[in-house]
Amino acid sequence: MANETKGLTLVFTGNGKGKTTAALGMSLRAWGQDMKVLILQFIKGGWKYGELKAAEKLGPNYEMRQMGEGFIKGSGDDGLEAHRAAAQKALEEARNAVLDGRHDLVVLDEINYAVHYGLVDLADVLEIIRSKPPVLHLVLTGRNVAPEVVELADLVTEMKEIKHPYAAGISAQKGIEF
Repeated sequence: MANETKGLTLVFTGNGKGKTTAALGMSLRAWGQDMKVLILQFIKGGWKYGELKAAEKLGPNYEMRQMGEGFIKGSGDDGLEAHRAAAQKALEEARNAVLDGRHDLVVLDEINYAVHYGLVDLADVLEIIRSKPPVLHLVLTGRNVAPEVVELADLVTEMKEIKHPYAAGISAQKGIEF
């Protein structure tokens, strides 16, 4: 029983920094165990984040796809429509990835934001969680996780901000935020 594989649903949420970073750390650990990893980023897009460069070097068993249009703050209705279309495409990719059996770990990065901003329906996310194969590990990140997702998850970790350099006027730093 100790060696039995049980695919877990894990959630990293909260207003503190480290949600994506925790998911990336877990994905790197899985890759190191010869597991096939897919990371779908629901919001990030356009920037060349450090993790994208690293993922390219890890080879075919570690895939990361930026599916979003970038961060949402300040987007008007027109901007939200582009975000919504990108998030819907990412949701379809997520659904396929969860069901196709080609991966051992799938990370839906910032999907909780996508739900919170109305870019994807909570019902669709719940359906993906419920339909995952018993051996697949599924990770969901982002602030404002829905209580229904928490209920289905096996592990939920909340990152709590205590102090952040942005509050002191320090901008995002290479290698730390991107």
